[in-house]
Amino acid sequence: MMQKVAVIGSNSFSGADFIDLLLDDPNRQVIGISRSPEKSRMFLPYRRRTDRRFEFHQLDLNRHTDEILAVLDRFEPQAIVNFAAQSEVAPSWRHPEHWFQTNVVALSRLLNPLKDRAYLEKYVHISSPEVYGTCVGRVTEETPVNPSTPYAASKAAADMFLATLVKNFNFPLVTIRATNVYGAHQQLWKIIPRSAIYLRMNQKISLHGGGTAVKSYIHIRDVSRGELLAMEQGQPGRMYHLSPDQGYAVRDVVSRICKLMQRDFAASTEIVGERLGQDAAYVIDSTRAREELGWRPGIGLDAGLEEVVAWVERNWQEIGAQPLEYRHAA
Repeated sequence: MMQKVAVIGSNSFSGADFIDLLLDDPNRQVIGISRSPEKSRMFLPYRRRTDRRFEFHQLDLNRHTDEILAVLDRFEPQAIVNFAAQSEVAPSWRHPEHWFQTNVVALSRLLNPLKDRAYLEKYVHISSPEVYGTCVGRVTEETPVNPSTPYAASKAAADMFLATLVKNFNFPLVTIRATNVYGAHQQLWKIIPRSAIYLRMNQKISLHGGGTAVKSYIHIRDVSRGELLAMEQGQPGRMYHLSPDQGYAVRDVVSRICKLMQRDFAASTEIVGERLGQDAAYVIDSTRAREELGWRPGIGLDAGLEEVVAWVERNWQEIGAQPLEYRHAA
Protein backbone atom coordinates (compact mmCIF):
# COMPACT_ATOMS: atom_id res chain seq x y z
CA MET A 1 0.00 0.00 0.00
CA MET A 2 1.39 3.42 -1.00
CA GLN A 3 2.12 5.68 1.96
CA LYS A 4 1.57 9.40 1.36
CA VAL A 5 3.80 11.94 3.15
CA ALA A 6 3.72 15.74 2.89
CA VAL A 7 6.90 17.65 3.73
CA ILE A 8 6.47 21.35 4.52
CA GLY A 9 9.67 23.34 4.18
CA SER A 10 10.92 20.94 1.51
CA ASN A 11 13.62 23.33 0.22
CA SER A 12 15.30 23.46 3.62
CA PHE A 13 18.51 21.53 4.24
CA SER A 14 16.76 19.11 6.60
CA GLY A 15 13.56 18.87 4.58
CA ALA A 16 15.39 18.00 1.35
CA ASP A 17 17.45 15.25 2.98
CA PHE A 18 14.34 13.81 4.62
CA ILE A 19 12.59 13.66 1.24
CA ASP A 20 15.61 11.89 -0.24
CA LEU A 21 15.41 9.29 2.54
CA LEU A 22 11.64 8.87 2.11
CA LEU A 23 12.05 8.17 -1.59
CA ASP A 24 14.38 5.25 -0.86
CA ASP A 25 11.14 3.33 -0.24
CA PRO A 26 9.29 2.68 -3.55
CA ASN A 27 6.03 2.43 -1.61
CA ARG A 28 6.01 6.11 -0.67
CA GLN A 29 4.54 9.05 -2.51
CA VAL A 30 5.74 12.48 -1.36
CA ILE A 31 4.76 16.09 -1.89
CA GLY A 32 6.95 19.02 -0.92
CA ILE A 33 5.76 22.51 -0.05
CA SER A 34 8.12 25.48 0.20
CA ARG A 35 7.92 29.22 -0.34
CA SER A 36 10.91 29.43 -2.72
CA PRO A 37 11.37 27.68 -6.08
CA GLU A 38 13.17 24.36 -6.04
CA LYS A 39 16.92 24.77 -5.74
CA SER A 40 19.56 22.93 -7.75
CA ARG A 41 20.81 19.39 -7.14
CA MET A 42 23.70 20.89 -5.20
CA PHE A 43 21.26 21.73 -2.40
CA LEU A 44 18.44 19.22 -3.02
CA PRO A 45 19.80 15.65 -3.07
CA TYR A 46 16.43 14.15 -4.02
CA ARG A 47 16.66 15.83 -7.43
CA ARG A 48 19.17 13.19 -8.54
CA ARG A 49 16.21 10.83 -8.78
CA THR A 50 14.18 10.32 -11.95
CA ASP A 51 11.05 8.74 -10.47
CA ARG A 52 7.71 10.56 -10.36
CA ARG A 53 6.78 9.83 -6.77
CA PHE A 54 7.61 13.39 -5.71
CA GLU A 55 5.64 16.53 -6.52
CA PHE A 56 6.62 20.08 -5.55
CA HIS A 57 4.33 23.01 -4.72
CA GLN A 58 5.70 26.53 -4.30
CA LEU A 59 3.52 27.98 -1.55
CA ASP A 60 4.35 30.36 1.32
CA LEU A 61 3.23 29.41 4.83
CA ASN A 62 2.69 33.11 5.59
CA ARG A 63 0.63 33.94 2.51
CA HIS A 64 -0.98 30.78 1.14
CA THR A 65 -2.71 29.01 4.02
CA ASP A 66 -5.84 28.20 2.02
CA GLU A 67 -3.82 26.96 -0.96
CA ILE A 68 -1.66 24.73 1.25
CA LEU A 69 -4.76 23.26 2.87
CA ALA A 70 -6.27 22.62 -0.57
CA VAL A 71 -3.13 20.77 -1.71
CA LEU A 72 -3.10 18.68 1.46
CA ASP A 73 -6.81 17.88 1.19
CA ARG A 74 -6.37 16.67 -2.40
CA PHE A 75 -3.34 14.57 -1.50
CA GLU A 76 -4.65 13.31 1.88
CA PRO A 77 -1.29 12.43 3.43
CA GLN A 78 -1.19 9.99 6.31
CA ALA A 79 1.80 11.93 7.66
CA ILE A 80 2.91 15.56 7.55
CA VAL A 81 6.45 16.53 8.54
CA ASN A 82 6.96 20.26 9.03
CA PHE A 83 10.43 21.79 8.69
CA ALA A 84 9.18 25.27 7.72
CA ALA A 85 10.50 28.02 10.01
CA GLN A 86 12.53 31.18 10.26
CA SER A 87 15.52 29.33 11.63
CA GLU A 88 18.55 31.62 11.95
CA VAL A 89 19.39 32.66 15.50
CA ALA A 90 21.50 35.84 15.33
CA PRO A 91 19.35 37.70 12.73
CA SER A 92 16.22 37.13 14.82
CA TRP A 93 17.22 40.11 16.97
CA ARG A 94 16.75 42.50 14.03
CA HIS A 95 13.14 41.62 13.19
CA PRO A 96 11.77 39.32 15.92
CA GLU A 97 8.26 39.93 14.61
CA HIS A 98 9.17 38.05 11.41
CA TRP A 99 10.20 35.00 13.44
CA PHE A 100 6.97 35.02 15.45
CA GLN A 101 4.90 35.58 12.30
CA THR A 102 6.26 32.46 10.60
CA ASN A 103 7.01 30.20 13.55
CA VAL A 104 3.86 30.90 15.57
CA VAL A 105 1.15 32.88 13.76
CA ALA A 106 1.35 31.20 10.34
CA LEU A 107 1.81 27.80 11.96
CA SER A 108 -1.30 28.17 14.13
CA ARG A 109 -3.31 29.41 11.13
CA LEU A 110 -2.47 26.19 9.27
CA LEU A 111 -2.74 23.69 12.10
CA ASN A 112 -6.00 24.85 13.63
CA PRO A 113 -7.99 23.50 10.65
CA LEU A 114 -5.59 20.56 10.14
CA LYS A 115 -6.44 19.22 13.58
CA ASP A 116 -9.85 18.19 12.19
CA ARG A 117 -8.58 16.29 9.11
CA ALA A 118 -9.43 12.61 9.44
CA TYR A 119 -6.75 11.52 6.94
CA LEU A 120 -3.89 12.79 9.14
CA GLU A 121 -2.41 9.98 11.25
CA LYS A 122 0.88 11.62 12.31
CA TYR A 123 2.15 15.19 12.38
CA VAL A 124 5.91 15.49 12.99
CA HIS A 125 7.00 18.94 14.10
CA ILE A 126 10.63 20.03 13.95
CA SER A 127 11.41 22.07 17.04
CA SER A 128 14.84 23.12 18.36
CA PRO A 129 16.99 22.61 21.48
CA GLU A 130 17.53 26.38 21.35
CA VAL A 131 14.37 26.59 23.48
CA TYR A 132 16.37 25.34 26.48
CA GLY A 133 18.90 28.18 26.42
CA THR A 134 22.31 27.11 27.72
CA CYS A 135 22.23 23.35 28.18
CA VAL A 136 23.84 22.51 31.54
CA GLY A 137 23.69 19.06 33.11
CA ARG A 138 21.35 16.37 31.77
CA VAL A 139 18.84 18.03 29.44
CA THR A 140 15.91 15.72 28.72
CA GLU A 141 12.59 16.20 26.97
CA GLU A 142 11.09 17.26 30.34
CA THR A 143 13.62 20.06 30.95
CA PRO A 144 11.80 23.43 31.21
CA VAL A 145 12.30 25.83 28.31
CA ASN A 146 14.44 28.92 28.93
CA PRO A 147 14.91 30.66 25.57
CA SER A 148 17.56 33.35 25.23
CA THR A 149 16.90 34.65 21.69
CA PRO A 150 13.80 35.71 19.71
CA TYR A 151 14.22 32.64 17.50
CA ALA A 152 14.23 30.33 20.52
CA ALA A 153 11.26 32.12 22.08
CA SER A 154 9.25 31.74 18.87
CA LYS A 155 9.99 28.02 18.68
CA ALA A 156 9.05 27.57 22.33
CA ALA A 157 5.76 29.41 21.75
CA ALA A 158 4.99 27.15 18.76
CA ASP A 159 5.67 24.05 20.85
CA MET A 160 3.32 25.28 23.57
CA PHE A 161 0.56 25.92 21.04
CA LEU A 162 0.97 22.43 19.61
CA ALA A 163 0.74 20.97 23.11
CA THR A 164 -2.72 22.55 23.48
CA LEU A 165 -3.87 20.72 20.34
CA VAL A 166 -2.71 17.44 21.83
CA LYS A 167 -4.42 18.08 25.16
CA ASN A 168 -7.72 19.24 23.77
CA PHE A 169 -8.10 17.45 20.41
CA ASN A 170 -5.79 14.39 20.61
CA PHE A 171 -3.78 15.86 17.73
CA PRO A 172 -1.32 13.14 16.51
CA LEU A 173 1.77 15.25 17.23
CA VAL A 174 5.33 13.97 17.51
CA THR A 175 8.03 16.59 18.15
CA ILE A 176 11.71 16.43 17.24
CA ARG A 177 14.50 18.50 18.76
CA ALA A 178 17.80 17.75 17.04
CA THR A 179 21.13 19.42 17.77
CA ASN A 180 23.54 21.08 15.32
CA VAL A 181 22.80 19.44 11.99
CA TYR A 182 25.48 19.48 9.28
CA GLY A 183 26.42 17.71 6.09
CA ALA A 184 26.75 18.09 2.32
CA HIS A 185 24.05 20.27 0.69
CA GLN A 186 23.87 22.61 3.72
CA GLN A 187 23.43 26.40 3.48
CA LEU A 188 26.82 27.87 2.62
CA TRP A 189 26.90 30.37 5.51
CA LYS A 190 26.75 27.63 8.15
CA ILE A 191 30.03 27.23 10.01
CA ILE A 192 31.10 23.84 8.58
CA PRO A 193 30.61 24.46 4.83
CA ARG A 194 31.67 28.10 5.26
CA SER A 195 34.93 27.02 6.86
CA ALA A 196 35.76 24.73 3.91
CA ILE A 197 34.79 27.48 1.44
CA TYR A 198 36.84 30.18 3.19
CA LEU A 199 39.89 27.94 3.39
CA ARG A 200 39.68 27.34 -0.35
CA MET A 201 39.34 31.11 -0.91
CA ASN A 202 42.24 31.86 1.47
CA GLN A 203 39.94 33.94 3.69
CA LYS A 204 40.08 33.90 7.47
CA ILE A 205 37.34 32.07 9.36
CA SER A 206 35.77 34.20 12.11
CA LEU A 207 35.47 32.43 15.46
CA HIS A 208 32.84 34.20 17.54
CA GLY A 209 33.98 34.37 21.15
CA GLY A 210 37.05 32.38 20.16
CA GLY A 211 34.94 29.41 19.13
CA THR A 212 34.69 28.07 22.68
CA ALA A 213 30.92 27.41 22.56
CA VAL A 214 30.25 23.68 22.66
CA LYS A 215 27.94 22.32 19.95
CA SER A 216 26.56 18.85 19.30
CA TYR A 217 27.20 18.35 15.60
CA ILE A 218 25.14 15.55 14.11
CA HIS A 219 25.07 14.39 10.51
CA ILE A 220 21.94 15.23 8.53
CA ARG A 221 21.24 11.63 7.52
CA ASP A 222 21.34 10.47 11.14
CA VAL A 223 18.75 13.14 11.95
CA SER A 224 16.59 12.18 8.97
CA ARG A 225 16.63 8.55 10.09
CA GLY A 226 15.50 9.60 13.54
CA GLU A 227 12.71 11.73 12.11
CA LEU A 228 11.54 8.82 9.97
CA LEU A 229 11.51 6.49 12.97
CA ALA A 230 9.51 9.07 14.91
CA MET A 231 7.04 9.37 12.03
CA GLU A 232 6.60 5.59 11.88
CA GLN A 233 6.91 4.57 15.54
CA GLY A 234 6.76 7.71 17.70
CA GLN A 235 4.04 7.88 20.32
CA PRO A 236 1.56 10.73 19.77
CA GLY A 237 2.22 13.57 22.19
CA ARG A 238 5.87 12.54 22.68
CA MET A 239 8.97 14.59 22.06
CA TYR A 240 12.25 13.01 20.95
CA HIS A 241 15.76 14.42 21.16
CA LEU A 242 18.29 13.52 18.47
CA SER A 243 21.88 14.15 19.52
CA PRO A 244 25.37 12.64 19.11
CA ASP A 245 27.38 10.95 21.83
CA GLN A 246 29.40 14.08 22.64
CA GLY A 247 29.77 17.79 21.90
CA TYR A 248 32.70 19.68 20.41
CA ALA A 249 33.85 23.27 20.73
CA VAL A 250 33.40 25.17 17.47
CA ARG A 251 37.14 25.86 17.29
CA ASP A 252 37.88 22.14 17.50
CA VAL A 253 35.59 21.42 14.56
CA VAL A 254 37.19 24.19 12.49
CA SER A 255 40.61 22.83 13.43
CA ARG A 256 39.62 19.40 12.06
CA ILE A 257 38.52 20.99 8.77
CA CYS A 258 41.84 22.84 8.56
CA LYS A 259 43.67 19.56 9.03
CA LEU A 260 41.58 17.87 6.32
CA MET A 261 42.41 20.69 3.90
CA GLN A 262 46.06 20.90 5.01
CA ARG A 263 45.79 24.46 6.30
CA ASP A 264 47.25 26.03 9.45
CA PHE A 265 44.51 26.66 12.01
CA ALA A 266 46.06 29.75 13.63
CA ALA A 267 46.79 31.40 10.29
CA SER A 268 43.33 30.59 8.91
CA THR A 269 41.18 31.91 11.77
CA GLU A 270 40.48 35.13 13.65
CA ILE A 271 38.71 35.76 16.94
CA VAL A 272 35.73 38.13 16.87
CA GLY A 273 33.13 39.16 19.44
CA GLU A 274 30.59 36.65 20.70
CA ARG A 275 27.07 36.64 19.25
CA LEU A 276 24.29 38.12 21.39
CA GLY A 277 22.46 35.34 23.24
CA GLN A 278 25.02 32.68 22.32
CA ASP A 279 24.57 29.67 24.59
CA ALA A 280 27.74 28.31 26.15
CA ALA A 281 26.76 24.67 25.65
CA TYR A 282 24.35 22.85 23.38
CA VAL A 283 24.32 19.24 24.58
CA ILE A 284 21.08 17.30 25.14
CA ASP A 285 20.16 13.77 26.14
CA SER A 286 18.73 11.46 23.45
CA THR A 287 18.09 8.37 25.61
CA ARG A 288 14.36 8.32 24.80
CA ALA A 289 14.90 8.10 21.02
CA ARG A 290 17.55 5.44 21.49
CA GLU A 291 15.42 3.29 23.78
CA GLU A 292 11.93 3.80 22.31
CA LEU A 293 12.78 4.12 18.61
CA GLY A 294 15.98 2.11 18.41
CA TRP A 295 17.77 5.15 16.98
CA ARG A 296 21.43 6.05 17.34
CA PRO A 297 23.82 8.16 15.27
CA GLY A 298 25.96 6.21 12.85
CA ILE A 299 28.11 8.78 11.00
CA GLY A 300 31.12 10.06 12.93
CA LEU A 301 32.23 13.69 12.85
CA ASP A 302 35.43 13.10 10.89
CA ALA A 303 33.63 11.10 8.18
CA GLY A 304 30.94 13.77 7.98
CA LEU A 305 33.46 16.60 7.66
CA GLU A 306 35.29 14.71 4.89
CA GLU A 307 31.97 14.46 3.03
CA VAL A 308 31.36 18.21 3.32
CA VAL A 309 34.87 19.09 2.09
CA ALA A 310 34.45 16.73 -0.88
CA TRP A 311 31.04 18.26 -1.67
CA VAL A 312 32.52 21.77 -1.65
CA GLU A 313 35.32 20.69 -3.99
CA ARG A 314 32.92 18.89 -6.32
CA ASN A 315 30.57 21.87 -6.58
CA TRP A 316 33.12 24.67 -6.44
CA GLN A 317 32.09 26.30 -9.70
CA GLU A 318 28.45 26.59 -8.63
CA ILE A 319 29.37 27.63 -5.09
CA GLY A 320 31.29 30.57 -6.52
CA ALA A 321 28.04 32.00 -7.90
CA GLN A 322 26.14 31.67 -4.61
CA PRO A 323 25.85 34.20 -1.73
CA LEU A 324 28.06 33.21 1.20
CA GLU A 325 26.15 35.22 3.82
CA TYR A 326 22.64 34.80 5.20
CA ARG A 327 20.02 36.88 3.41
CA HIS A 328 16.85 37.48 5.38
CA ALA A 329 13.47 37.16 3.71
CA ALA A 330 10.38 38.02 5.74
